Amino acid sequence: MIFEKRSTLFITGVLFAILCFSKADSDKALFVAFAMTKEQESSPLPTDSGVFLRRSVDADWQRIGPVIQQMASFATDPNNLNTLFIACGNGIVRSTDGGATWHMTTGWRESDVNKVVVDPENGRNVYASSVWGISASYDGGETWQTANRGLKKRFSRSIMVDSQNPKRLLVGTEDGIYESRDRARTWRPVRSSPKIVVLRIDRSQADLDLWIAGTEGQGVYLSRNDGRRWEPVAPDLKEANIYGVSIDPFNTDHLAAGGWGVGVWISSDAGKTWRRTEGRLPSPNVMAMTFDANVPGRLWVSTFEEGTYYTDDSGKSWQDGDLYGAYVWDLGFVKIGEK
Repeated sequence: MIFEKRSTLFITGVLFAILCFSKADSDKALFVAFAMTKEQESSPLPTDSGVFLRRSVDADWQRIGPVIQQMASFATDPNNLNTLFIACGNGIVRSTDGGATWHMTTGWRESDVNKVVVDPENGRNVYASSVWGISASYDGGETWQTANRGLKKRFSRSIMVDSQNPKRLLVGTEDGIYESRDRARTWRPVRSSPKIVVLRIDRSQADLDLWIAGTEGQGVYLSRNDGRRWEPVAPDLKEANIYGVSIDPFNTDHLAAGGWGVGVWISSDAGKTWRRTEGRLPSPNVMAMTFDANVPGRLWVSTFEEGTYYTDDSGKSWQDGDLYGAYVWDLGFVKIGEK
């Protein structure tokens, strides 16, 4: 299914687009989570939503999963690729059979979920961030409990599990970055983080000391000592709302950030200096981004309602990745099983 730029496309919901890795690492995939919002001013009801997969570079889009409004993110259990999770407006949906069937696993206390992540070593530990704070499951998503102890403010957009120490999590809240060292049972603030809404967090896969964060109204922050101390970078973005940040898994010097009204910015020296990309995108409003884990140097960017694009030359030129009209919530790479 290829999305065309036409005014008759009225889709509200979320699309997860998956672009598989090369044969050497074919269980990896890129997901895109969005709501098709353009042209929807007169229609409050969704006309389509779901999960879409693109299992190779040249494949067509294929939808799987339920039709649910406001799906915000996607995750899999790396040790059991038949177990999939969707974060959505009314909770968390799970499949245990590779996407053949789906069930809502959360109750009325868990809603407006922004992100769901799975412990890379033990899939029984699953965590979710939402407008109401953190929810945790210690039985693979069967049951959930509130996990807000220590959080001063609960709105949470981004959450990550430390792949080297799965007891440790970092979450971006409206009061900055918080850290847990006991699987989300308690939280403490990272003192050097900005005391503002943290919209996005990413970590380098090659240099585990290097983290990047995008904030609301205070631009981009970096940590060079594994998230313990954060400092502002990119002075030209110091007052921007940064919705997308990413670190190239093939090159730790290659960083990207983007946000509302500022377009896409690139650093080629590990965050010391930044420049706005030269290539022209149809909108300066960037909602999400990620470096490709299969193609070195390729950066995917989603603009607000004007499509998703990718560049192989650090933004000198952009290729259309479709999804015109979309309001993207999330992009990222996950392990995924065979079709």
